[in-house]
Amino acid sequence: MVTIVDYKTYQREGDGTEFHALIVQGGLEVVKSKTTNKNYFTAKTARVACTFSEETCKQLIGTELPGRIQKVTTTPYEYVIPETGEMVTLSHRNEYLSDEEAIIKDHVVNQELVE
Repeated sequence: MVTIVDYKTYQREGDGTEFHALIVQGGLEVVKSKTTNKNYFTAKTARVACTFSEETCKQLIGTELPGRIQKVTTTPYEYVIPETGEMVTLSHRNEYLSDEEAIIKDHVVNQELVE
């Protein structure tokens, strides 16, 4: 399950029209720090474009949806960490998958590993 926790408004590059993306958050995860080797809690988030008005986006906050958030490999890109201003190079993004998509993706990956 994922929960809609927020939304963000963007402008299209071509014509400047606005659209919204819902920010969804997965469940609690335990991760081990690479620097301190200690466990900490986190939750993955992903942005999903939508056709809803800003008012509808506000009303949807708190709604739970079936599915999960999965880390997906991408071509490397630069990202500025908002809190620190530090620029880092990333080669992944988080993507929302419905339960059906997750089952298919898991099956294809497992099938490829077997072959």
